Amino acid sequence: MANVQFKIADISRAIKGASKGGMKVGRAEIDPATGRIVIIAATQTSEPESAVDKWMKNHARSS
Repeated sequence: MANVQFKIADISRAIKGASKGGMKVGRAEIDPATGRIVIIAATQTSEPESAVDKWMKNHARSS
């Protein structure tokens, strides 16, 4: 199998296009054998945010 060359610009273009289309991008996968770029949407957590989680988001300091 021959490795296909791809550039960072190719990946960046794919991610920007998905974002402009309304997708919240979670990650991108690249197949080095074919050069195929797959954009995978971010998933939301299945558990609702608790009161403690909300407080931490608004009041916790980042270190």
